[in-house]
Amino acid sequence: MTDDAQILIAQLLTHQTLARENKLVKRALTDELFRQDLDARLAACGMKFVDNVYADNVTLALAREIEPKIFGSREVWQNNNMGLARDGVALLVVLWAMIILPKRERQEAHQAALEDQEDMFGKEKPMPRAEDASMGISYKALLADFGDKLGKKTRMDMNLGQLNKLGFIERRGDMIVEGPLLDLMMDTDTLRDRIINGALADIFHRPPPKEAAILTFPQAEQ
Repeated sequence: MTDDAQILIAQLLTHQTLARENKLVKRALTDELFRQDLDARLAACGMKFVDNVYADNVTLALAREIEPKIFGSREVWQNNNMGLARDGVALLVVLWAMIILPKRERQEAHQAALEDQEDMFGKEKPMPRAEDASMGISYKALLADFGDKLGKKTRMDMNLGQLNKLGFIERRGDMIVEGPLLDLMMDTDTLRDRIINGALADIFHRPPPKEAAILTFPQAEQ
């Protein structure tokens, strides 16, 4: 017999992300007993429900405590299950920093992407959805700023294509914009400083702190 928690988990495993407007997602975000049941079922499989108030979508990820059993010891740690090479992960982190962090600032200031930043009444407005607050970055600008550090044009184009396919970004002409997974790929409150001063420090050849991590997502069967 199927129930709502079972259906929601199956939908997330199949589609990888669901919009917050989805009926069952809304229930998971507002119904405490339903969420407890959902979390317990996912925990039994080594997984967790991932959402944040700044993102328009939700997803599933491996529970942190199960990661060593899936990806190996620290000496041979596989940092993701997306098939991304090291420069692909670095590009992903750069895109997150350039797209998501400014979006978060606009959302916290209750400003839409094209809104006047001097609006003194902005704080009285509802926090804008990610779609309304997120701004893309120019491919040409990205290539000019990071091409030499991230494999030049051919390698960057290949990694951008893979990130687009995986749902982290979308390409709209010259613009690279947020995909459904980009704002869900890491525990931002815990890892923001580690990513900026760690993974990005590696790109800019600065000494990194001890470690930085990206959330790992279950792969849907093709």
